[in-house]
Amino acid sequence: MAINPPVDATTTQAWKALDEHLSALRAEGINLKQWFADDADRVDALSFDAGDLHFDFSKNLIKPQTLALFADLAKQVKLDERINQQYTGVHINNTEDRAVLHTALRRPASDEGKYIVDGQDVVKDVRETLDRIYAFANRVRSGEWTGVSGKKIETVVNIGIGGSDLGPVMVYEALKPYADAGISARYVSNIDPNDLAEKTKGLDPETTLFIVVSKTFTTLETLTNARCARTWLLDALQANGAIDGSEAARKDAVAKHFVAVSTNLEKVAEFGIDPNNAFGFWNWVGGRYSVDSAVGTSLAVVFGPERFEEFLQGFHAIDEYFATTPFEKNAVVIMGMLNVWYRNFFKVASHAVLPYDQYLHRFPAYLQQLTMESNGKSVRWDGTPVTTDTGEIFWGEPGTNGQHAFYQLIHQGTQLIPADFIAFVNTPNPTKDGDQDVHELFLGNYLAQTKALAFGKTADEVRAEGTPEEIVPARVFEGNRPTTSILGDALTPFSLGELIALYEHVTLVEGTVWGVDSYDQWGVELGKQLAKQITPAISQDDDALAAQDASTQSLIQFYRAHRK
Repeated sequence: MAINPPVDATTTQAWKALDEHLSALRAEGINLKQWFADDADRVDALSFDAGDLHFDFSKNLIKPQTLALFADLAKQVKLDERINQQYTGVHINNTEDRAVLHTALRRPASDEGKYIVDGQDVVKDVRETLDRIYAFANRVRSGEWTGVSGKKIETVVNIGIGGSDLGPVMVYEALKPYADAGISARYVSNIDPNDLAEKTKGLDPETTLFIVVSKTFTTLETLTNARCARTWLLDALQANGAIDGSEAARKDAVAKHFVAVSTNLEKVAEFGIDPNNAFGFWNWVGGRYSVDSAVGTSLAVVFGPERFEEFLQGFHAIDEYFATTPFEKNAVVIMGMLNVWYRNFFKVASHAVLPYDQYLHRFPAYLQQLTMESNGKSVRWDGTPVTTDTGEIFWGEPGTNGQHAFYQLIHQGTQLIPADFIAFVNTPNPTKDGDQDVHELFLGNYLAQTKALAFGKTADEVRAEGTPEEIVPARVFEGNRPTTSILGDALTPFSLGELIALYEHVTLVEGTVWGVDSYDQWGVELGKQLAKQITPAISQDDDALAAQDASTQSLIQFYRAHRK
């Protein structure tokens, strides 16, 4: 089925209405403190629940009536059509002619037979793969699967890059309290030799299992690291006396200490991995949307199949909510439209994500790939130039660390930086400092920061504190800095699945408004191609060196002169 050209959002009546609405707000004066004083129902009108998550949009630079304008724009760019196309397997990844079906990864088994895409029952395929992953995970967790010397696996080392790393490591860090089988995980992604060296430091090779994640089993960084890990394993096992130097012993060791997440079984076998221990996924799963596929095998091992299923159920809850909730009441759509509102109407470039939960310390990095690789585009899905600014620079750190680092810029800098504040009511590690509940102290900061950003502090309020007049200006907080508060009951596999799905669909909303293909990533390719041409020039190939630009030649010559 061919997809229609994107609607140019800037030509719609809804876009014009939003522009006029902003002009009216500015003429009136955008003043959150006044808006709260004037409208006792503001918080109720701008708060929503989706699954286990509660959203408070009241500290954003909108009024309740803005939501109807957001919904109108969503309708006029045909967001409903785009959602339906994605969920049903239409090839909306236009430049690669692929379906975009990450939502199928978390559909229940009862949906088998309902989604036939390109001749395949996608839910049946997913569930069959999950069954194989779960069986493998149970063997490792129970100790039935052992290393070459018969010892139980204690550490899983995931080797991947991009979506094959950022998702799994983020989830592993987020759900550490649920690791219940005495198995930990480490994640290797960077081709920098220091990454693998540090991640294997202190490991017992006899109790280490490597999972090599590469759909094609040809990814340069991943396969380089995998080969180096294989060398480390075999050398260490031989040094320990766990194996002798025979080819048969080395082959057996690789088979017992390496598995793969890949569909290229020929390459997997060439590496020395038993193809029966390879778990595949499909070309309709983009890397940054793949953590809930076989890419998450390390997570199934560490946390167990039951927890992984809860994780998938969280995704599915938001998938269903997003697809069935009216746009004007749909927290996912509202979040996406708020980002468009700030990016295109306020001309804001960046967006902070500030989780007040240390377990989510890798969540902003995960969102960087999800959002910026998806919507960092300058052409629309029909190949025509975009008509608006696209993409946002996503960044952030967990609170309260960020408060002592970059919040100064958010509070008093000259840039407007919308921020999402994420927190959970309950913690797995309740602690008291005397009579003070430390988690409540922590959440006090979560609440205080959004209040300070919204309402600020006037010069008169600063003077009332007895501040010397000459430093009053430095202590004034302008306020009207927009934030969205997301609050959950607890960080669980289910709620983490909800959070990830939330931002996946926010990305779709933005991409639909901007008319871009959110599912290809050609921008990463040129650098890879040039690296293959440049690498020979670094050490030995003078002809390759001569083919480079003057700057590259100069840098390589510096390298050659200083390499020890």
